[in-house]
Amino acid sequence: MIRARPISADRPEDLVLAFRRMGLPTTAREYLLEKLPHAQVLLTGLSRDEGRFLQSLHEASTAPGREEYPAWATGDAKARPGVGLLSGRREQFDRLLAAARPQAPSLALALERALEAGRAPAALALGGRTFEWGTRTYVMGVVNATPDSFSDGGRYFGTEATINHGVALAEAGADILDVGGESTRPGSQPVSAEEELARVLPVIEGLCARTSVPLSVDTTKAAVAREALKAGAHLINDITGFSDPGLPRVVAEAGAACCLMHIQGTPATMQQAPRYDDLVDEVLAFLEDAVARAEAAGVPRGRILLDPGIGFGKSFDHNLYLLRRLGELRVLGLPLLVGTSRKGFLGKLTGGKPAAERLAATLGSIAAVAAMGGAEVVRVHDVAEARDALAVADAIRQGLEGGALYGR
Repeated sequence: MIRARPISADRPEDLVLAFRRMGLPTTAREYLLEKLPHAQVLLTGLSRDEGRFLQSLHEASTAPGREEYPAWATGDAKARPGVGLLSGRREQFDRLLAAARPQAPSLALALERALEAGRAPAALALGGRTFEWGTRTYVMGVVNATPDSFSDGGRYFGTEATINHGVALAEAGADILDVGGESTRPGSQPVSAEEELARVLPVIEGLCARTSVPLSVDTTKAAVAREALKAGAHLINDITGFSDPGLPRVVAEAGAACCLMHIQGTPATMQQAPRYDDLVDEVLAFLEDAVARAEAAGVPRGRILLDPGIGFGKSFDHNLYLLRRLGELRVLGLPLLVGTSRKGFLGKLTGGKPAAERLAATLGSIAAVAAMGGAEVVRVHDVAEARDALAVADAIRQGLEGGALYGR
């Protein structure tokens, strides 16, 4: 399958700042946005016909003054067939899209997604609240109803303690509360649906009675999801990307939202030497399949979030690379949820600190993700501290006041 991944792209808002400093009128700014360098896009999975199509355009544009299309560089035809890089201005990409739609429609669709990757997804209505993606980074607070979580070791286990903890997270500013009744730490074993329901249903009911914050339930089971949604949950957070064939139908019938995560293996096996040939491409393929299952069952695309699965079947280096390249996952056009809170790679980065001592590292990771515009939602254990860190990171990313000469 052909994929177009944005390796780098100019941010129009940054170019506009320069244009304002130059004192250019709006018409000139719009003209230059078309003419200046725009993006570099990695293509993989090209067929021979698509490759020949791109090569023919490239050959027709080599003479001076005839650069109608983006520059095209092919990969090693023997070692890396079907791979190449497009680099050019927006107007060149627009011409390429016009030529590709009738002759190479799959290529055109992939490129359109890549070129729109920087656009914020459509807003999501959830539990009486509206999430306006792109305005700030939202916070999902972790509510563990388990005795064996890696992060808090059952500190809040027991219905009343768990409910009180969830209420405290809501009061601290959580935008969503994520209730989980089955540990998914590396090496963990599954529990029965009956046990999971016994843990989460009283918590959901208690939280519904005491807070209006939308509730998510972290489960992989259709039977658990069905009862959780009846009890008042609004979103199903599935670490397996709907591996249970009945789960997407449950979500669709309830009109709920869902978050689909990438995982390699299972919690019991996922950290036993995870390996990838192309990490981003394989995460994309997994998530595309998960989204297809959701849509086939009737879940509207606008009610789907995606999670790259940091720490779930990823090595230390895989986690860092995936965080660095989150922008490539935006070709799917859906909001991203990222969970780094207290995870093992942060402990390794900070000299082996245990989970309870990884707050500063967690804040560093979510601030970096927010500053890059890498995620719409971050999933954390420490909500108040996360809100403060994100307020700073979001403000820096959106800073526009450059002085009097930048007047609009």
